Amino acid sequence: MLEITPKALDQIRRMMRQQGKEGSTLRVGVKEAGCSGMEYIMDFVPSAEPGDHALTLDGLQVVVSAAAEPYLSGVRLDWGEGLLGSGFKFSNPNASKTCGCGKSFNV
Repeated sequence: MLEITPKALDQIRRMMRQQGKEGSTLRVGVKEAGCSGMEYIMDFVPSAEPGDHALTLDGLQVVVSAAAEPYLSGVRLDWGEGLLGSGFKFSNPNASKTCGCGKSFNV
């Protein structure tokens, strides 16, 4: 399924605190967008919806919709910081094409 690194989990928790969303569930998904066809999305939601695949990663509740699950199988979500900026980085073994900025993909 989906893997989230400890650095990404720490950043997600930091963002939850900053936004006053402690106790929320992280929804990870995809939508049709971007120059390569699909784009990753993340949002804090109150709870899972019917049909969601739910998992708990180091105490964090994470949900993925059934429609997004095939696109996120084996995906690794990490957090990186560098001189040119910081952000979440998705590594998707299923992607056959990605854009230069790393925000969109195609399978």
